[in-house]
Amino acid sequence: MNGIRIICDTNVLIHLLNNNSDVVDFLTEKQVFISAVTELELFGKPNMSKENITIINDLIDSCYILDLTQPVKQIVKKLIQKQKIKLPDAIIAATAIYSDIPLVTFDSGFSNIKGLKLVLLNL
Repeated sequence: MNGIRIICDTNVLIHLLNNNSDVVDFLTEKQVFISAVTELELFGKPNMSKENITIINDLIDSCYILDLTQPVKQIVKKLIQKQKIKLPDAIIAATAIYSDIPLVTFDSGFSNIKGLKLVLLNL
């Protein structure tokens, strides 16, 4: 992958795994980064088949994974103290803020986060 750098929220990758052609088109020619939280959330569906797990692992292997670092944790602490936000979303947002890479999501809840470069997708 090359081109524009983006961080994908988990919901974007779920749509990709469901072969949403709009998401496939949007992600073409982009460097896709994901938070370590997104990597883990993709495995959240119970009773996945070995084939599904392989597909998810292949997708993850095609992305750049951004781990939870101390600077990201500091941003998370500020986010969860200032506004009502779920911890996984706070980690994903903080990862995007710290990395200075736009976050792509279908979740409009991210639009209230100051300092976050946001690309809000609609279906």
